[in-house]
Amino acid sequence: MLDAILLTHRHADHVGGVAELLEKWQVPVYGPLQDHIPFITNPVEDGDHIQIARPALDLTVIGVPGHTHGHIAYYAQEPRWLFCGDTLFAGGCGRIFDGTPAQMAESLAKLAALPDDTQVYCAHEYTLSNLRFAREVEPGNAALKQRFAAETARRQEGIPTVPSTIGLEKATNPFLRCNSPEIAESLKRANRLKENDPVAVFTALREWKNGYK
Repeated sequence: MLDAILLTHRHADHVGGVAELLEKWQVPVYGPLQDHIPFITNPVEDGDHIQIARPALDLTVIGVPGHTHGHIAYYAQEPRWLFCGDTLFAGGCGRIFDGTPAQMAESLAKLAALPDDTQVYCAHEYTLSNLRFAREVEPGNAALKQRFAAETARRQEGIPTVPSTIGLEKATNPFLRCNSPEIAESLKRANRLKENDPVAVFTALREWKNGYK
């Protein structure tokens, strides 16, 4: 049984199956007001509240522009669940398409302010690739080394790495650690950082990750 559909942004890999689902279930479709997705019956924006019957969830909409202008996330305070689409990934963050680095950095800061035990349900299993990059930019991070070993073991057993938690991301995700001196030094050694402020660090990290293999 399907009670509702929650969309975070307009990209095809997130909305491609909605029409087919609606052929079988006539349910409300929640999604970002600014992204103008044709399937949406209930457009929402930052600060709105949604109640879902099954499972019983009271969700707060959080505006997180950056990946797209209209990108949103859904946060349940009880249980503490975050559905964040392509804004925050396990060990990384989404690419910036029609937003700005400053917007994305601010959006990630919003999510990082949630309680540490919040479970993070991101939209893609990119974790090992993200953590390999994280180890390159912050090789001295002991928590990151431990996480990489644990997540590698999970994937070898076919176990997903999602959900993560906000606390784990704050300890190991470089895009939530732009105040780390080691990350700034790594960027300087790679000739990627000219100004040492958090937005400049974030921008340099995102540009480096865009071309990282």
